[in-house]
Amino acid sequence: MNPKIKKLKAEKEKNLRRIADMTARNTEIDAQVTELENLDIIGMVRDNEITPEMLVEILRRAKTMPLPVMEVADEE
Repeated sequence: MNPKIKKLKAEKEKNLRRIADMTARNTEIDAQVTELENLDIIGMVRDNEITPEMLVEILRRAKTMPLPVMEVADEE
């Protein structure tokens, strides 16, 4: 077999492993972001002393009377 073909196939295999590793890491990152967002939401609810029943009512009303969309600057 042509040595170039063997080298290119090896490079491709290496790239596929790296892609799989990065995809797995991105999945972990997404889970961590979701967890932190959930903790932020829980914190806001508790800070405002909102009961679970109140939150259900707020969300129910938001479906029928949507709040105006507010643009939030990225916190980077």
